[in-house]
Amino acid sequence: MVEMKAHGEDAFPNECCGFFYGEERDDVRWVTLAKRIINVKEGDQRRRFEISGKDYIGAERFATQEGLTLLGIYHSHPLHPAVPSKHDLEVAMPWFSYIILSVESSGVNHVRSWQLNESRIFEEEVINKNQLKV
Repeated sequence: MVEMKAHGEDAFPNECCGFFYGEERDDVRWVTLAKRIINVKEGDQRRRFEISGKDYIGAERFATQEGLTLLGIYHSHPLHPAVPSKHDLEVAMPWFSYIILSVESSGVNHVRSWQLNESRIFEEEVINKNQLKV
């Protein structure tokens, strides 16, 4: 989580984005690694992030090479709550977890995780610090 928070603060006032990896055991996701990626959104990045297809493919390859599972995507919401936006819902993929960091000028003030259910509604996931090795 330290790496994700640092990324959100470094990118402020723009949105940051990255992938996180680990494993899933007994319906619990164990995060062991977070990797920054470049927000390729053209124009104003204060309210949007975009991940290139090349980065998605690279993330899947990396996970396979390292024996990890690509668990999801993290991104920041500068000056906004850590809840999914309408755009987040439109581009979300089932199964992935989405960690959202609410970032103010003073730093990250709230972190929440979400997963899309079968009805395409985000449900909040509990973040247990024991599950985070990052």
